[in-house]
Amino acid sequence: MIHSINTQIRQLAIHFVGNKSLEDGIELSESVIEQPDDKTIEALMKYFLSSIKGEELYEFNHESDLELNELFSYCTKIFKEKRNFFSQSKNIAKHLYECSEHPKIKSGEFYVVYFTEIILDDESFDAIGLFKSESKDTFLKVKRKNHAFNISSEEGINTNKLDKGCLIFNTDETTGFKIAIVDNLNKSVEAQYWKDNFLNVKPVNNDFNQTKEFLGIAKNFVVKQFSEDFEVSKSDQIDLLNRSVEYFKTNDSFDKKDFEKTVFQEPEIIKSFRNYDTNYREDNNLDIDDQFDISKPAVKKQSKVFKSVLKLDKNFHIYIHGDKNLIEKGVEKDGRKFYKIYFDKEM
Repeated sequence: MIHSINTQIRQLAIHFVGNKSLEDGIELSESVIEQPDDKTIEALMKYFLSSIKGEELYEFNHESDLELNELFSYCTKIFKEKRNFFSQSKNIAKHLYECSEHPKIKSGEFYVVYFTEIILDDESFDAIGLFKSESKDTFLKVKRKNHAFNISSEEGINTNKLDKGCLIFNTDETTGFKIAIVDNLNKSVEAQYWKDNFLNVKPVNNDFNQTKEFLGIAKNFVVKQFSEDFEVSKSDQIDLLNRSVEYFKTNDSFDKKDFEKTVFQEPEIIKSFRNYDTNYREDNNLDIDDQFDISKPAVKKQSKVFKSVLKLDKNFHIYIHGDKNLIEKGVEKDGRKFYKIYFDKEM
C-alpha cells in the first residue's frame, strides 16, 4: 500500500503530448514549474496520488535487455542525478508521443513529477510520477460584484479524475524498480498503450499478482474451455466459478493440488484444467508458483469479474451463490425449457 503523509513535490514539469497518428504534435515546456502555492500543491497531491493504491505492482521489462527499455533508462538517470530531471522529462514526453499512435488516444497535458518520502509497504522512497490528463470538465464560476452576481464557465481538470498515471519508486534498479499504475481510460486491448508500449512493464511476482493471475486462469478455463471439453449447463459453470472464488476467500494460502481437488473434484476435469493452465501460462509468459499466500485485496478485486448470473432470454436473471443441487434444468413436452429452484424461505 502507498501512503503520502510526508510526501513532497520537489520538481514538476508539464508538457503537451498529442496523438502522433493525427499529427497533433508535441509541445515541450521551457522550464520546470515554479513552486505552486499551498492550495495548489494540495490539489495536485490529491490529483496525482489519491487514485494509486499500490496493491498491484509492476516492474520495467524488455525482451532482451532491461537497459533497452527507454523509460527505465530515463528514470535511472533522474534517480542517479536529480539535476537531470528536466532534460529527461522532455525525453519521457517525446517517448510518450512516439507511443501515441492509436487513433483513439487523446491529446493532453503530461506531468512529470519528482516526489520524496512516499511510503510503499512501510518503506520510504523517492519516486517519479508520470501523469496524463486526457479529459476535461466544465466548471461554473460565480463572482459577486456589489449586490449582483456574474456567472461564467471554464474548462479544466477535475482533480477527482486521474486519467492515466504511474509512480516509479526508486527501489532495486537491477529488477526494474517497482511501479504502481492507474489507467481509467482506453480499456480496450488496442488502446492499452500506456502500460504496454509506453511503460513496457510486467507484473511483480508477489502474492497479489499470483492470486490475481491464477484466479484469471481459473475463470477463463471455466468460461471458455470447460464447456468445450464437457457437456455442461450454464449453472454448472457458475457453480465452478463460485467454488473457485470461495476457495480463495476461505483459505489464507494456496496449494494448486488442493485447489484442483476442492474445486474441480473429478479427475477428467482436473486433467483438462492442467492442460489449459500449462498452455495459458506459456502463451502469456506467466510465472506462477504452485503454492503462495493468498492476497485478500486481489481476491476482492478479481471476484468482481466472476459472474454468478444465469440469464434466461430477456425475462429473468437468476443469481446463483450456493448449492447447485438446489436448481434443476428440464424441458417440457412442447419443447419449452425450464429451471426448477428449491428453497426453504423467502428473504
